[in-house]
Amino acid sequence: MLFIKCDELRPGMRLARPIYSRKGALLYDRAHVLKDEQSIENIRNFGLMGVFILEPAEPVPPMTQEDIEFERFQTVMYHEIMEELGRIVKTHRQEKFPNICAQIIKSYGNLKKKITFQQGLRSTEDYIYKHSLNVGIIAAMITHSLGASLAEQNEAVMAGVIHDIGKLTLSFDLQSKLRCTSEEINTIDAHEMAGYPIIDDAFSSLPNVKRACNQARKALLDYVKGNEVDVSKTLLSARVLIVAGIFDKETAARVDDAPISEVLVIKRMMQRNDVFDPKVVQALVDSLNILVPGVSVELNTGEKALVIKTNDLDFLRPTILSFKDNSIIDLSNRRAYGDIEIIDIMKTMDNRYMMDLSKIKGLGITVEEPEYV
Repeated sequence: MLFIKCDELRPGMRLARPIYSRKGALLYDRAHVLKDEQSIENIRNFGLMGVFILEPAEPVPPMTQEDIEFERFQTVMYHEIMEELGRIVKTHRQEKFPNICAQIIKSYGNLKKKITFQQGLRSTEDYIYKHSLNVGIIAAMITHSLGASLAEQNEAVMAGVIHDIGKLTLSFDLQSKLRCTSEEINTIDAHEMAGYPIIDDAFSSLPNVKRACNQARKALLDYVKGNEVDVSKTLLSARVLIVAGIFDKETAARVDDAPISEVLVIKRMMQRNDVFDPKVVQALVDSLNILVPGVSVELNTGEKALVIKTNDLDFLRPTILSFKDNSIIDLSNRRAYGDIEIIDIMKTMDNRYMMDLSKIKGLGITVEEPEYV
């Protein structure tokens, strides 16, 4: 699968991912062949930076119905958030914001199973809007997993969607930059704080929304600068925003930088309980499919292996199949395998496993089929 910019599209190319209209209507399905220049011009007119294209002999990658719906939902909500944030910046008033957050909570704040979180590719121009949407979605899932009240859930989702509104006045490069200098960090922080009067005006009846944004900002600024951090007295919505914001920022698929894997990001969070509330991090883990059957992993021994059974008690220690000798290793058995750890995931660009599990069933190994929502 390749990412091709719209001005580089050519007739005969096949789409790897569906393309939707702003209202969620399917325009081009997966495997659609771009037959002529008119089809390509239509895609360019959608305002897309580029699309994923299948290589000549590449099969269409697996997508469940839930994956497809998630991608459609992201497309629709991205445009709604972009319009609403622009309106709030100009008028300091919200119009569709409560409805946007209600849609996020309805769709992803009441799930009974884990989901596979799809990270669409971001450009510098659309980064803030897609980040705001994803942080809102993750906040909805985390608060649901924590058993938070509807009021707390709504507060966390609102903070997730609005928290970066001040950054819209930054240059596009700084809006999305992952690794910044000290000077750039201070510039970004100043713009973020400059957005708080807007949040104050638009959410005058919900002061905890701005309070959560500010508490999360302060904690993350101290974290980045190496200062002492203590989030124990912050609002729940702020602690959720910290975890959701960092998780999405570091796992985002960017044009100019490779994403960090979910495993690495969560492992780093687990090492900093002063910054990332362990209960909130666990709620994130409980909401997502990460080390599911079919995922290839790298071990600290230098070997590579395949996950064949999840471990709900400790997702970092599933049962795996070693590629070296086809041996089965139950990492939950610390007495036997306590010195073996998963270092990272080997994964494709779209974060979905690609191996056909049926190919290893002939070895007499019982594997779990992953569940998706």
